Amino acid sequence: MFQKSTPPPMDTEYTSPTPSHHDDVETVVGPSVHVEGDFASEGNILVKGSVSGNVKTSKLLTVEKGAQILANVRAGSAHVSGNIKGNVKVEEKLELSSSAQILGDITCSILVVEPGALVQGKVMMNGVSIEGGEDSLSQRSSSRTRRAVKQEEQEDLN
Repeated sequence: MFQKSTPPPMDTEYTSPTPSHHDDVETVVGPSVHVEGDFASEGNILVKGSVSGNVKTSKLLTVEKGAQILANVRAGSAHVSGNIKGNVKVEEKLELSSSAQILGDITCSILVVEPGALVQGKVMMNGVSIEGGEDSLSQRSSSRTRRAVKQEEQEDLN
């Protein structure tokens, strides 16, 4: 009457779960959340809402499209799709998507900018060294200026 059913065959090949860059996120500022004051974490931070205060993490900071940070930012690396009004200092790689807007100075080692991203401020990249340094550069430009002035004076005399 009752027969013992055989279990379906097991798939012996292991497939790992699909990786997501948000899997390791330690702190999430949701889209309806507004944080006022300095905000620091040793783990990854995902900002979907707004933060009015300095943001600091030694890991990855992700600022999604529509999110807003109104203060200075320090991070190990960062991916920005939203708005930041403040200086941004990233130890490693800073990625700006096409919807990113930064109003402030940027310091990083690697900068990736998609077409459409807006930046208003200075960009300084770590690890860049020009042979001779800034001093020789300013000396060369000032000596060129002196030569140009001397040439003009000689033309005026002739």
